[in-house]
Amino acid sequence: MNIRRRISTAAVASTAALGLLVLSACSTSGGARTADGRLRVAASFYPLQFLAEQIGGKHVEVSNLTKPGAEPHDLALTPKQTAQLGESGAIVYLKGLQPAVDDAVAQSGAKNVADAASLTRLEKHGTEVDGHHHTTGDNHAGHSDEAGGNDPHVWLDPVKFAEVAKGVGATLAKADPHHKADYRKNTDALVKRLNGLNDAFRDGLRNKASGTFLTTHAAFGYLAERYGLTEEAISGLDPESEPSAHRIKDLHALAAEHHVSTVFFETIANPATAKSLAGDLHLKTDVLDPLEGITGKSRGKDYFGVMRANLAALQKALGTK
Repeated sequence: MNIRRRISTAAVASTAALGLLVLSACSTSGGARTADGRLRVAASFYPLQFLAEQIGGKHVEVSNLTKPGAEPHDLALTPKQTAQLGESGAIVYLKGLQPAVDDAVAQSGAKNVADAASLTRLEKHGTEVDGHHHTTGDNHAGHSDEAGGNDPHVWLDPVKFAEVAKGVGATLAKADPHHKADYRKNTDALVKRLNGLNDAFRDGLRNKASGTFLTTHAAFGYLAERYGLTEEAISGLDPESEPSAHRIKDLHALAAEHHVSTVFFETIANPATAKSLAGDLHLKTDVLDPLEGITGKSRGKDYFGVMRANLAALQKALGTK
């Protein structure tokens, strides 16, 4: 599944080939462990880096293939990064989110790989509107084959993210059995915190004046479905695509019908479209962070901080009591 701009197959193959050459040249200089014995773990982007760090603790050294503030879907690996995957003691990624990573992982020969897409159930969210997807989390329209592919944003649902955490814990334990007990303990502690976050969202969004919210990026389908909300995305799964005039007209009607107060945008993508729509509709704007990376602009220092900021933003926009 490629939900953003398509990356040239030839370019990806070329990068992977260069990476394998670098791997051959550097095979004696690195290794699955650091000089002080920690397991080297490669994570494809921030949410999976967070899991690996929380579960691995002092026993791991985690590297993130996606730089803070960079668009993860469009990642192009350097030869050094491709080589890094081959030398890692464990890899944590989400197949289908980053094509360059998918190809590099397949060629890496790594034995201990946690694919988040296989650790929980991915679903299709959205119906087609003029070539764009919009998510309707509280009905069955989001489960049509017309959605064009599975929604990868499972980390925005604390329950699904907890399922992924368990799989990551099992992979680290397999890669480093000597510290298996610590990985299990850390996994249990993290799952408990994620369960608490789920409770906070469930209780915090129970009594609301409206259940519909507008976003630039259709990243919140799992969250909407989990808590009985409806997400209407301006541009569908790709926040950088421009909505059609027909879609804008539909959003005007939806905003009036469902008493929408706020148009949400994210920190990484350009907010111009959201702010323009909000101006036309005389609505407020606010940030709803898809948590694909942590930057200085993020409303929190880590996953839990940003998710609680997202909850507060939704509560304000939906008029919770």
